Amino acid sequence: MKRYVDEDLHGAEFRECDLTGARLIGVVMQDTVIDGLVSNLVVNGVEVGEYVEAELDRRHPVRVLIRSEDPADLREAARQLREGWAATVEGIRRTPGIEGRSVNDEWSAAQTMRHLVFVHDSWFRRCCLGSTELFTPMGIGPDVEPYREAHGLDRSLDPSLDEIVRVRDAQAAELEAWLDEVTAAQLAAPAPVPEDDVWPPYARGRSVRQCLRTVLNETFEHHGFCVRDLDLIEA
Repeated sequence: MKRYVDEDLHGAEFRECDLTGARLIGVVMQDTVIDGLVSNLVVNGVEVGEYVEAELDRRHPVRVLIRSEDPADLREAARQLREGWAATVEGIRRTPGIEGRSVNDEWSAAQTMRHLVFVHDSWFRRCCLGSTELFTPMGIGPDVEPYREAHGLDRSLDPSLDEIVRVRDAQAAELEAWLDEVTAAQLAAPAPVPEDDVWPPYARGRSVRQCLRTVLNETFEHHGFCVRDLDLIEA
């Protein structure tokens, strides 16, 4: 456990760090941004997580639909997410080339959409459908080995915006067609994750609904990241 005492961490950036159990005592935090999986956060003696979650639900009602166990709500969530991404892509097309630009060491819009290609192949096709087919080559998965360029992924590819959008549209249509037929009982069943070493190995033991929720959450969260960064670039 590292201890920082009387240190000047002004402007420090902690990226992909595990700060579980961290204690910040007597600190000065002004203009600070925290973005990540945050729970049980106590600020000056007040647990603020519920306030943050409630405000996020107010700003983004689709979050409530994503958490639902009702197939109708999940269908509506998928529809809203698809509409949101379609509007963002339309905006991207008005500034050709912006999809390949990045800011603050984040993924570009094109890379973000390619990651969602991978999310669909892994968390939906493999985990919800039990597919053992190779992933779409343009998808971007984890950086860690042996998953970085495994099961059909090809990091050397540089697909155009149109190519990425065509794949994402086909995936969204596939998901929505499945949601039109799926039942609550099927969603509650154990996910049919194949017994192999392909990503995501830790999905075993989860329900179909939990795996679907990962797909929808990733689609929502990465849309927010993408819009945030596009706004920064345009500014």
